[in-house]
Amino acid sequence: MTEFEMFRKQYPFDLLSEEEFEEVFGKAMVREFSKNEFIIHEDQEDDTIDIHFMVSGLAKNIMHRSNGRQLSVRFYYPGDLVGVMILLTSGEMRFSVQALEPIKTICFERESFLKVMSNNNHFSKVVMDGISHLMKSLYDEVKYKSSTTDEQDDRELYKKRADAYMEPPTFIHPEASIEKAARMLQQQKIEALIVSDDQQSMLGMIGYGEILRAYFENDHKNPVKAYMAEEAYEINEQEFIYDALSYLKHHPTEIIPVLHKDKVVGILRQSSFFTIKNSVYFDLTYKISNAITIEEIKPLSPIHNERFQKFVASLIKDHMFAYDIAELMTNYNDRIHKQVVQIAEDEMIREGYGAPPINYCFLVMGSEGRKEQAFSTDQDNAIILADYDNSKHKAKIEKYFEIFTNKINDMLNECGFPYCTGGIMAKEPKWRQQMSDWHGSIDQWINKMDAEEIRDFTIFMDFRPITGDYSLAYDLKKYVTKRVQKSLNLHQLLMKDTLRFRVPVQPFGRISGIGKKRTLNLKKSAIMQIVNAIRIYSMKYGIEEINTVNRLEALAEQERFHPRDVENAKTALHRLMLFRLKANLQQLDDEEPLSNDLKLGPMKKEERRSLREALIIAKRLQQVLELSYNRNRVV
Repeated sequence: MTEFEMFRKQYPFDLLSEEEFEEVFGKAMVREFSKNEFIIHEDQEDDTIDIHFMVSGLAKNIMHRSNGRQLSVRFYYPGDLVGVMILLTSGEMRFSVQALEPIKTICFERESFLKVMSNNNHFSKVVMDGISHLMKSLYDEVKYKSSTTDEQDDRELYKKRADAYMEPPTFIHPEASIEKAARMLQQQKIEALIVSDDQQSMLGMIGYGEILRAYFENDHKNPVKAYMAEEAYEINEQEFIYDALSYLKHHPTEIIPVLHKDKVVGILRQSSFFTIKNSVYFDLTYKISNAITIEEIKPLSPIHNERFQKFVASLIKDHMFAYDIAELMTNYNDRIHKQVVQIAEDEMIREGYGAPPINYCFLVMGSEGRKEQAFSTDQDNAIILADYDNSKHKAKIEKYFEIFTNKINDMLNECGFPYCTGGIMAKEPKWRQQMSDWHGSIDQWINKMDAEEIRDFTIFMDFRPITGDYSLAYDLKKYVTKRVQKSLNLHQLLMKDTLRFRVPVQPFGRISGIGKKRTLNLKKSAIMQIVNAIRIYSMKYGIEEINTVNRLEALAEQERFHPRDVENAKTALHRLMLFRLKANLQQLDDEEPLSNDLKLGPMKKEERRSLREALIIAKRLQQVLELSYNRNRVV
């Protein structure tokens, strides 16, 4: 106890009696954490979470969202209590606390601390006031960050009008009390109310967030006009619902007012879309998100699930752009990947390895990274680890992530995503590195790259985070973009590699097939020619977009590509991806091995013309690339 004597006179412990001080500090111990280690992890069971008093160092509080993203929502400084808020939320909000530098804490035995809190009202009030203040600032920050960092939405499938999905609005007068608004929300089972003085026009909206803030400030008797959000997002009744769905993904607790001229005629919310005729996608993704074993996910995999295959076929029949279908399929696969990672984490805990000791970010690469998936795909993934070289647990950390990534890759293989034949997977040391080592690998790649590594690098360039600490991926992306933009030699190597595979179309439009069956590898001989060319130009001009269509649009915006050429490239990409999707569906139907081969046998005249035109556009891009390569080549 002598080591804790100095805290007897330190606030708020000076509020404790002698007996209470003994109770709190009698079972306390000093803990030390290295940079990037977790003090508390989201996957810990409630009964294993301790309460810490920060003595030195700096830590950050991370909020974990259901989509796999992590938001850094506040810092902890010396003198702060860590763990009380997490215990009080009882799992409603998922948090981790991570050391940003070497940290020393006093770790209290939880039961003793909470017992003293329950008996000492003055001490308890100080602690709870601090928590209340934290929750208010936390709400504002989470609201801001969740509106700016969420992932791109799942595409709306059938482009319906808003009035087909709206529900009746619920109004509240601006002079009504916050207390009344809270009761109405509870009774009506709705997320927000329209504030109106005439039951028609909208002055603002008030939802749980605003009401929670009012209660924190002890203002629940005040009128709703003091807390309502005045600039609410709204949609006209005849507008398509795509933007509404996008907004609801970004703001999952909000409603969207539907207007006829300037009058509120309805509202949209997530449950408004449950009646969509083809709800296969929503049904399957719900099952994925709630799966707790690999056995539950396996039958939901695209190559195993006939409902999903028929769903994709219906999108093709409805003339949806193939690259939009590919993005939707990628979003579906992302959900599987995220759930697999979570199941692997849970399994690590059950087997006694515990929660991840440091932060990490799981990446997908290649076509999954670009959101250009078809049914024929294998694994291309990696993992970034927060730097841990200076940790005294270095060997333990390395062993943990070796086991963890092996589990992930094995589980993905079970779920219909075969192992990468080139070994581009997170379980391989080359693709499982801490941030500083990734920097070193990228430098080495760029400075000493040979022909054999080109393929790996092009796959890596299209990396995208799907779960974990996204800031690790964003920082690495900035580093890569800056390095590759300045490397003319790298651009030349990438061009040379791309030009090895010629687009198989002759000067007069004759398509060249391979072998007796005359097949065309759509991916290697056509799609990748467009993808690679656009990637190279994006690298050259510092564009960080990953998806090929987004890269094209960014190139047009920077006036690097003519808008007509952009539209031609998008058209070619759509047609080639459409052929690939149809071929995959036919292979699944015939129970044949999945491949990217298209049989060039009997084809409808219209189909052959469509394919020929797409190949000609791809060849034109390749020719432009070849001119650039020859111009820059050192003789």
